[in-house]
Amino acid sequence: MNPTPLAAGSISLRLYAAALDAEAILEELCAQAATGARAGFDGVMFAEHHGGFAHYLPNPMQLAAFALDAMETGWAAACPILLPLRHWTQTAEDIAWLAARHPGRVGAGFGVGGLAQDFEMADLDWAARFRCYVDALPRVVAALRGQAPDPLGRDVAIRRCAQAPVPVVVAAQAPKAVQRAAALGVGLLYDSLQTPEHLADLSRIHDEAGGPAQRILIRRVWLGRPPDEAAEGQLAFYKSYTSEKTQSSWGGNELVADESAERLAERLVEAARQTGSQALNLRVHQMGVDHAAIRDQIERLGREMLPHLRARL
Repeated sequence: MNPTPLAAGSISLRLYAAALDAEAILEELCAQAATGARAGFDGVMFAEHHGGFAHYLPNPMQLAAFALDAMETGWAAACPILLPLRHWTQTAEDIAWLAARHPGRVGAGFGVGGLAQDFEMADLDWAARFRCYVDALPRVVAALRGQAPDPLGRDVAIRRCAQAPVPVVVAAQAPKAVQRAAALGVGLLYDSLQTPEHLADLSRIHDEAGGPAQRILIRRVWLGRPPDEAAEGQLAFYKSYTSEKTQSSWGGNELVADESAERLAERLVEAARQTGSQALNLRVHQMGVDHAAIRDQIERLGREMLPHLRARL
């Protein structure tokens, strides 16, 4: 296992809420995180949306805390946090204190946000999100390295980050975002629907701009007969609320599936190679697939596929 959150060479899981009641959702997420850790995955990630948006929960930092308590080993990351929705100082404090509670087991990722509802609920200007993000990102990255101005710099958990920085990546879909990340010395988190060709271009730009070799590829995976109908339904759902500009770099559902664990590992390694990625974040969840089947997939992937993947990545 790779103990450093979000590191090159890491293989992690991306977890989502099942179609259950609130208490059962949290129980299932913690069970999936613990199952993944026992199966040998390095860590887990959680994303963010608000207002009951399907299969997402509102606070990925809170979910990371719940998961870490449930996992005997491994790391957890709120990734991506939609940075314009919160003030960067409070975001930095929350992450730094979580890292103090779980030393060496916390990572963070940041993104702009692509759903207007999230901003409307917070009475924030949807049109101003990019400006807010560009202003806040370097500040929160510096704070998580222990380099924050006072009064935030007097926070003891923030000061601790000078000796134990919290690993950070940013969600990137365009050249400007990639160049911004490289200038800050942080890695990238790639969208699960982007084509290998588009991601290869972004990796080249990131590398040429001096960015670290820390690019994480999200891919949907399935060992066995693939749930094609569910995967297409998931793709249709994402298309229902994203712009044509965003979709211009998407391929199909980008599901990587195979009935052979060894071939599945080979296909994932090839996807990483094609995109210039050094780490994998695997998503098993698909809309319409029962949570028991998701947990079973996590166990099978860890037992049957993960050893092949580690040997090749």
